[in-house]
Parts: sequence; C-alpha cells; structure tokens
Amino acid sequence: MMKIPLFRLTISVKASFEEQNVRNYRFIVYKIDEQTQQVVVGKLGGPRETYEDFTNSFSPNECRYAVLDYYFITHENCQKSKIFFVAWSPDGARVRSKMLYASSKDKFKRQLDGIQAELQATDPSEMSFDIIKS
Repeated sequence: MMKIPLFRLTISVKASFEEQNVRNYRFIVYKIDEQTQQVVVGKLGGPRETYEDFTNSFSPNECRYAVLDYYFITHENCQKSKIFFVAWSPDGARVRSKMLYASSKDKFKRQLDGIQAELQATDPSEMSFDIIKS
C-alpha cells in the first residue's frame, strides 16, 4: 500500500516560496523525495531566467510540481504578475509516481499562499507559452 506524504513543508520549501513572492525567483520546481515522503526544492530559477528555462526544467520521465511567477503587461500598459501552480505528470513517468503526485497535489498547493492559477500538463505542448499567456 502506498503511503501518502504528510507534507510538512521543509524550511527550504517554505523559504523559497516566500522569497519568490518578493521576486527573488522566477520559478521553483519541487519534487517529492520518495524516501522521506517530503516535498523538496528541485530547482530555483533566478529572476533573469526565461520561460524556456522553466520548461526545460521538466524531465519527460519524472513528475514535478512547480510555481511560476509570470510577468505581463496589460492593455493599459501596466506591469503585473500572476503566480501559476504547475502539476507536471508526463506520460513517461512511473504509474506509482503519477499516483503519488496526483493524490498529494491539492494538499501541497493549499500550503502555498498566493497561487492565482493552476496548470496541469502531461506533455510540453500543454504548457506552451501561448497557454500561459491566455
């Protein structure tokens, strides 16, 4: 029987998300450590990294969660940002991993204050830049 992680966020997970909210990171990619059953930071994307850097952070064989701080200019010429939660579950990932990430997603996401939009993707075309913009 598969154990569902308790998701007591580690200090590094909480700190990285809070620092993203003050614009220190453009994105954060999280992974579940199956040994400890905890979410850990997999990659921190600096403020100068691009959307392409973000999408290149995902493996075609491993599930991940991510938070993206997307900056855009409105029609009124105002700079704004929106924080996206991304659940990456590629077709090439192990079934057990997909089940673990799917069953834990909502509990983990609730612990991250300020998420404004969610995107679930199984292949790169489902999280293209055009989808984020729309």
